[in-house]
Amino acid sequence: MTQAKVVFDPFSQDFFDGAYETYRRMRDEAPVYYSEEHDFYALTRHEDVAPAFKDFETYSSRFGVDLSSVRSGVPTATGMKMIIFMDPPEHRNMRSLMNKVFTPRAIQAQKQMVTAKVEKYISRLDPDGFDAVQEFTAPFPVEVITTMLGVPDDQAQQVRHWIDDGLHREVGQVEVGEKGMQANIDNAMFYLELVQKRRAQPQDDLFTKLIEADLEREDGGLEKLEDLDIAAFASLLGGAGAETVTKLVGNAVYVFAQNPDQWRKLQEDRSRIPAAVEELLRYEAPSQYNVRRNMKDVHLHGTTIPEGSPVFLIGGAANRDERAWTNPDTFDIDRDRTEATNLGLGYGIHSCLGAALARLESTIALEKLLDFMPRYEVDFDKCKRVQMQNVVGWKHVPVKVLT
Repeated sequence: MTQAKVVFDPFSQDFFDGAYETYRRMRDEAPVYYSEEHDFYALTRHEDVAPAFKDFETYSSRFGVDLSSVRSGVPTATGMKMIIFMDPPEHRNMRSLMNKVFTPRAIQAQKQMVTAKVEKYISRLDPDGFDAVQEFTAPFPVEVITTMLGVPDDQAQQVRHWIDDGLHREVGQVEVGEKGMQANIDNAMFYLELVQKRRAQPQDDLFTKLIEADLEREDGGLEKLEDLDIAAFASLLGGAGAETVTKLVGNAVYVFAQNPDQWRKLQEDRSRIPAAVEELLRYEAPSQYNVRRNMKDVHLHGTTIPEGSPVFLIGGAANRDERAWTNPDTFDIDRDRTEATNLGLGYGIHSCLGAALARLESTIALEKLLDFMPRYEVDFDKCKRVQMQNVVGWKHVPVKVLT
């Protein structure tokens, strides 16, 4: 019997559920995949995705990083200074400024605060039954990033709900919906108001640092960021900072329940935790893909991707590529990480700005979870996935601690 043609739809239940079998078929049968329904191309092999992430001259971010934006053909970098919508040289200058704010020392200085946020929520969990996502992995990461930004504590969870609404997609929904659009507007206006308050009353937070920072232009001159630029960056950072760790640690609870031998390894040797975080990022990265616009015809695997096409760079597929990794569908915290580049936090100029913070948060969260639940079980039948643009993870993971 002839197998049906492989179909990848990033707005389908298949994607929301983790499209790893679809990715495998794409790598084997259509390494340059074309979606007739949505008119985009997709790359899934590690040998293609990793170089594409670095080749900004061919695969541009200036038209947005989601399908609807790229398909419109209108450059987004002409408006607010959003770093994810930039190519060099503009990106280089903005990234240089942001790197001054996100220094290794600045991240390590947050360790005590991160630990306090993790302990705050883990102390509230009922060992007899709790939702690992709703009660733990969702509320603490947003408090970490909003505390760094300077958002009042009592407004942090509202930010999380705006982020979730903005990313939510129903099956078949390509464009952001009315509720999501309103959430994005409310989120942006909220940050804009905070920036304006910081201009009047500076504090020791990221808003104030960005207000005071100088952005170097190509001509060597200096300029200050506008309020809208800072608010846009805060929206981006708040979203990425909250969603990445929420999904990563939520995935950890689920995946380790499926692989209890790996959880025992962590119990026996806590020094393996950083390696476990890297394997989680490889095995099921929270952010599965980025969309680029190719700036010239690309000839690959006997297929031509025409100039101006939206191209999905699916890091989540590349991280499961058997051409790059040994037994890639096996979750193994002792994996040889030198085999290939882990694309779980991006690669190239747009690699995750807050990667060090995400790793710090996840490491601390796993430490505390190992203390709280040396043995546990998950009610897999009641687990529920999120339905989000480019994000894969869990909305509900019911847990019971075993004695």
